[in-house]
Amino acid sequence: MHWLALALTPGLGPTRTRKLAQHFGGIENVFRASLTELEAAGLQAHSAQSIATGKSQEMAQEELVRATTAGAQVITLDDAAFPPLLRQIYDPPVALYVRGNVELLTLPGIAVVGTRHPTPYGIGMAERLSADLAGRGLVIISGMARGVDSFAHRGALTAKGKTIAVFGTGIDVFYPRENKKIAEEILATGGALVSEFAVGTFAAPQNFPIRNRIISGLAIGVLVVEAGEYSGTRITARNALEQGRELYAVPGNVTNKNSWGPNTLIKQGAKLTATWEDVWEELAPPVKAQLAAAFETAAEQPETVSLFGSSEGLSPHEKKVYALLRADEAVHIDELIVKLEPAISSSEVFAVLFELEMAGRIKQLPGKNFVRSF
Repeated sequence: MHWLALALTPGLGPTRTRKLAQHFGGIENVFRASLTELEAAGLQAHSAQSIATGKSQEMAQEELVRATTAGAQVITLDDAAFPPLLRQIYDPPVALYVRGNVELLTLPGIAVVGTRHPTPYGIGMAERLSADLAGRGLVIISGMARGVDSFAHRGALTAKGKTIAVFGTGIDVFYPRENKKIAEEILATGGALVSEFAVGTFAAPQNFPIRNRIISGLAIGVLVVEAGEYSGTRITARNALEQGRELYAVPGNVTNKNSWGPNTLIKQGAKLTATWEDVWEELAPPVKAQLAAAFETAAEQPETVSLFGSSEGLSPHEKKVYALLRADEAVHIDELIVKLEPAISSSEVFAVLFELEMAGRIKQLPGKNFVRSF
């Protein structure tokens, strides 16, 4: 309750809150201090008054009720459940709101991040790598933003793995709204939703760069899929380096602006990542042993998806259509019809595309564009 009270006190941030507790020799002593002592410790007048008058404690009690109503529990720096990796960073949050499986926060995880406007290649790589890594026991951590984040979560869910979504809003505020279904799936499959922001906090732009340190702080490594030169993903990558995390990057087409981020990171020393093995071989031996033990006891062994796809099991018409599609570049339906005439009629092309999509071999993008599924 004391940590939550300080987290809600106006004018205090995580770093100042921890220094305040150290200054008074313990979190409880902060609330025993007089107004004069609090101001002498360097607090602004309104912050000191909030603590000295009991206003901060009242806010904490009310906030705890709101958190419970939202289905969340609050864990703080003193709690045994607080993630040890996150506790080690320079400015850890003093309180975390968690919905779902709290134990996931202490398991080995990889953060998968990238642009909100990925190419078909970026979508496929984010989803495929997340599925492969989650299938081998790593928790996939991301921010549930549009684009790469969403597909990272979806990849983990597809592999029946575990994933953590770190919000830049209150734990009860879904942003973007269309990702509410993903959040519900994460909870239903044993995942977790995490936020350091008070219940009801709206999607303020400044909150998302702040939460990025938590995404990288929870993980043993950060994987960048696609990111432009001025992308917010650069903040997460910088946090990862400052926090001593492994940094991975998926190489991209040099003519695509979304490739600037990962290609630059690779030049600067990030691990070039094309398959899950590139991440696996960089893991510390104790982490590998922990994951391997869980992998050996799993009922089903995960399948690694081919980078180039396979036409095995397809009909002759399906093979012809599938051969014209790529995973990294969308093809419009009109282009397919022109290339396949007169061997396959337009109505047959429509039927084949429908069957391939239902089988999960391809995906339809907006505007009647199609790509292979990884």
